[in-house]
This record gives sequence, structure tokens and C-alpha cells, in this order.
Amino acid sequence: MSWLEVIILSIVEGLTEFLPISSTGHMIIAQSVLGMESTDFLKAFLVNIQFGAILSVIVLYWKRFFQTVNFYYKLFVAFLPAAIIGFLLGDYIDMLLENVLVVAVSLLLGGIVLVFIDKWLNKPSDKQEITYNKALKIGIFQCIAMIPGVSRSAATIIGGMTQKLNRKTAAEFSFFLAVPTMFAASAFKLLKNYHTITSDNVLMLIGGNIVAFIVALIAIKSFITFLTKYGFKVFGWYRIVLGLVILILLAFGYNLSII
Repeated sequence: MSWLEVIILSIVEGLTEFLPISSTGHMIIAQSVLGMESTDFLKAFLVNIQFGAILSVIVLYWKRFFQTVNFYYKLFVAFLPAAIIGFLLGDYIDMLLENVLVVAVSLLLGGIVLVFIDKWLNKPSDKQEITYNKALKIGIFQCIAMIPGVSRSAATIIGGMTQKLNRKTAAEFSFFLAVPTMFAASAFKLLKNYHTITSDNVLMLIGGNIVAFIVALIAIKSFITFLTKYGFKVFGWYRIVLGLVILILLAFGYNLSII
């Protein structure tokens, strides 16, 4: 694994993790274009750099993390459905992750939803409080993102909008929910691959996290501004195009693989 590959993959992770466009789909494209061989270290690397993305949320919204204890209770309630489903169906989810066709179809269908979601859910409530009931329902929507290609960000933001939250509030809660969700999933997977991290490649992990952190900071701030002003349609069309590209490549026998 070269430093150029480290930088490219970290940029892709930081840029796509919090946007409703599926980081998984983009990792498929990036790894295939780079012609990267599947190794245990690469698996550990892709998991580890998510911590840099998580840190960007904490740094950007650090004041919001010093709220009442109810804030954390609500995050826990929203996190719980995915934790339960992930524990019970973890092996099946990993099998789906190996299916590029599932990713492509999810990108395509999710894109169609995003193109029309602003018309379907265009009447947010004047009261933007996130109750325990709303948190639970958003958490249930997050479970849909366990299907590769759906996008955790897209699922949770749409879940928030179904609860009459405006786009900005729904997106910010999606970012907050990403912290426990991504941390738990990443820590679990990292424990399974920790043996691949050595003194020779630890600098790559550090560098990857730094790049992912910086790019995620920029992506989150830009996304909130863009989303508030323009909505989801651009992201929807982008997902449709990406999904079709992957389907066309598969139809022509191009070898795409997910690490």
C-alpha cells in the first residue's frame, strides 16, 4: 500500500462518510481504479480511518456534546436498533457487503428517493425538538443503512425528516448519531484485524486519520450549507449515475470487489 493510495482512500472516506451518497459505493470505485489487492492491513486501514471522520464531528460540534444528559440518552435510544440488528445479523450483513450488485441497486434506488424526498417531506414542524420517540424512529431508519449502498447518512436524515425535522436539524442529528454507531462498528472490526497493524505501517494509519479528519470537517460544513439551500436532488442524481455506472461495468464483466 503506497502513500498515494493512503491519501486517496482517506479523502474518499472523509468526503463521503457524512454525505448521503454511500461511502461503500465510492470505496468500490476507488479500490478498483487503483487496482488494490485485498489484504488484512487494507481492511484494518479502511476501518481505522473512520475514527478520523468521527473526530471531525466531535470537534465541529463540541459545544453540542456538552448538553444535558438527555442528549446522550436520546443518542443511545437512536443507536440501540442498529446495535441489536448488527449483533444479530452481523455475518449476513458482511455477506451482503461482498455483493457489488446489491450496492449498485441500493445506490440507484436510494438516488431515486433523494430526487423526490424534498417534495414528499417538505413540511417540517415549527418545533424542532428531538424526542425519545423521534430518536427511536430515526434509529430504526438507520438499520436500513446496513444494506450496503444505502448510506447511513441518507437513511438517518430521511428518518429525521419523516419526524417533521427540517433538513438542517435532521442532518446534524445524523452526524451526532454517527459517533456512537461508527465508533462501535469500527472498534469491533478493528479488534478483529489489530494483528495486521505493525510499527512499519502505523504511520499510514495516523496519516490516513489526519487526512480523513480534515476532509470530513470541510465536507460536513459544506454539506450543511448546501443541503439547507438546495436540498437533496443533486445528491440523488449523483447516486443514480454512480449506481448505473457500476451496473454497466458489471454487465460488461468488469471485476469490481469490495474490501
